[in-house]
Amino acid sequence: MNKEELFSKLKANTREQYDMPDMHINGITYPDTCRQFKEMTETVGGKVVEAKKTDDLNLIIRNIYPEAQTFASNLPFIDIAQKNPDTVADAKELNGTDVGIIQGELGVAENACVWVPQTMKEKAVCFISEYLVILLDRQNIVNNMHEAYSRIEMNSEYNFGTFISGPSKTADIEQALVMGAQAARGVTVLLLD
Repeated sequence: MNKEELFSKLKANTREQYDMPDMHINGITYPDTCRQFKEMTETVGGKVVEAKKTDDLNLIIRNIYPEAQTFASNLPFIDIAQKNPDTVADAKELNGTDVGIIQGELGVAENACVWVPQTMKEKAVCFISEYLVILLDRQNIVNNMHEAYSRIEMNSEYNFGTFISGPSKTADIEQALVMGAQAARGVTVLLLD
């Protein structure tokens, strides 16, 4: 049964219908969204490095991760990447990536989430990389998730996206905090001006 058939059956068996309630919500706002975003990023275990769009981003990233051997990115101006998630035959080829470099579209000040639409063939680069660098324009930071969802458009050819906030972590096993359990061990947001 496909989705349309399921909705059709549900509608046919609904006896009473109710109007959608007014969901206008005034979310939290901040006097300085960039400062709040930076503070929250550090709170969730990430790092923020500020740079100008005209700076040598390859050099900045190399200096942040000097021990890294393998970089992956599909961004045309990232020259240090040896792997490209658009050209690999299979997502498994991204295994062993030390640093994945991706473009974030929208930052959220209240929780340090960055909206990352899938603008690459293999989204595994977002999760399989040991460390993740997210490039984000400081002009694209909003106050809260309500503002974020109102600005998100699924216009990529891949129609997938995810919010990423800091490194992956869990304390499920014996209440011991483990970094990088399901994704990157560390996340650096390169905040561009």
